[in-house]
Amino acid sequence: MPHQHDPPSALNRSAAEAHKNEAHDPEHTAHHHDDESHHHEHPAPRDLPARVLGIAFLVTFGFLGVEAVVGWWSGSLALLADAGHMLADAGALGLALWAQRWAAKPRSQRSTYGWRRAEVLAAFVNGVLLAVTALAIIFEATERLYHPTAIVGPAMLTVAVLGLLVNLGIARLLMGSRDQSVNVRAAFAHVLTDALGSVGAICAGISVIFFNWTRADPLFSIVIAVLVALSGWRVLKETTAILLEAVPVHLDPAKISHTILETPGVARCADLHVWSISDSVDAVSAHVVLEQGAHGVEVCDRVAYRVRVEHSVALVTIQPLAPAPNSVVPLRRSLEGGVIGPRRNDESG
Repeated sequence: MPHQHDPPSALNRSAAEAHKNEAHDPEHTAHHHDDESHHHEHPAPRDLPARVLGIAFLVTFGFLGVEAVVGWWSGSLALLADAGHMLADAGALGLALWAQRWAAKPRSQRSTYGWRRAEVLAAFVNGVLLAVTALAIIFEATERLYHPTAIVGPAMLTVAVLGLLVNLGIARLLMGSRDQSVNVRAAFAHVLTDALGSVGAICAGISVIFFNWTRADPLFSIVIAVLVALSGWRVLKETTAILLEAVPVHLDPAKISHTILETPGVARCADLHVWSISDSVDAVSAHVVLEQGAHGVEVCDRVAYRVRVEHSVALVTIQPLAPAPNSVVPLRRSLEGGVIGPRRNDESG
């Protein structure tokens, strides 16, 4: 007689539920701790030091005022463009600090995944700001190419050099944490491209001072704008993929499906979904059709554990489905033992 299975609805197993049955398995229990805060090899975004972001925000916000004033006074569009980019930097750092605190909030009845996507939304806004900044710089630079203005070269060059030093210092502060969060990478991209923009402003200042080439200022401003636009595109591409729940680039659904099918007790895998809650928390859900005689709870435990360990996925939800019934055709035998075929409905007993 076939093994009786529980109804599929009663067998829904998530990664969190599966761990309830892992208390007798030290290996499972140890990995459950890893799932909560060490899904990747690096620490979670909530561990990012807020002090680093705070210092970077204050320094950036303070120096952008200096660049804006000197840029307006000297007539340098490159400095004003760099100040506008530093304003975007300050916004990026402020959003990163805000998003980090929100992402660390515990989940609630209304936000069952917590607030991890706050950092993704903040990074998306940063990408939009970069794109808008680039368009504004290009528009103004085009006007300056046709109508050059007088520029105070020495002041422009001095502030551009100071701006480069400030950006490099902030980039140094963020470098150690940029791999922990898409939002910090967005802020780091702001600062790095702004450092390149400062190099452009320095080149423009040298051209104005030594060659009296005033059109160098808007030309280098356009170069800065292109750098800003490329940086914004990379940030928007990465954050949009997370918000649209696309498959993370580091995960392969075919390999995950292969892992599931290799698990004893699994006959077939269906409805496999792979996505990201944030850039540091991935999720997988799937239906597995059980083999005859397999126990749904045990199979789901094994599948969830293998996916978590072999593919570094934090959230795994596996739902078992009962195997298809056997297609058995009853046969009759004659008194001599020969098969005479199934009984037809029009035959009498």
